[in-house]
Amino acid sequence: MSQQEHNKYKTRLDEAIDAFKRESGKFRTGRANTAMLDHIRVDYYGTSTPLNQMAALHIADPRTITIKPWDKAALADIEKTLQKSELGIQPVNDGEQIRLVIPPMTEDRRKDLVKQLKKAEEDCKVAMRNARRDINEDLKKLQKDGAMTEDDLKRDTERVQKVLDEYTKKLDDLFKKKQAELMEV
Repeated sequence: MSQQEHNKYKTRLDEAIDAFKRESGKFRTGRANTAMLDHIRVDYYGTSTPLNQMAALHIADPRTITIKPWDKAALADIEKTLQKSELGIQPVNDGEQIRLVIPPMTEDRRKDLVKQLKKAEEDCKVAMRNARRDINEDLKKLQKDGAMTEDDLKRDTERVQKVLDEYTKKLDDLFKKKQAELMEV
């Protein structure tokens, strides 16, 4: 297996891990985190604009996020968008900025979020296994075409599996950390 193929494989695994990180960052943990606002887009003068590009987002305390728009005229639009969003948090507009106070979560909600997190983890594992399957098929094709010996194929297949095991451990660690964060009272 060439270094280029190996790097391509690791890139696909990195992309799967990054997708899991983005997805798990959206889960509200009962603690303020500006990442939960990353997917919020506000209709600003007819253009759908990401919230973080039109306002300063700050964590005032562990349960409060403040949103201070650079253009005060956008305050009402931001408030309406937050009310309609699936965040489930009522924004408080004081005329200068918007405060989002994160309410404590119930035990049932925590368990539901862990289930969603587990699904996101499984989706990531599927993407990683697909990357392994693709690289192994390429290796078998090279061996069939005579560009690689059977011993090389075995060695490279084991190398691919070893890399997958490392990334799976990294994913499991990320999952356990986020699960502990979600279940923390």
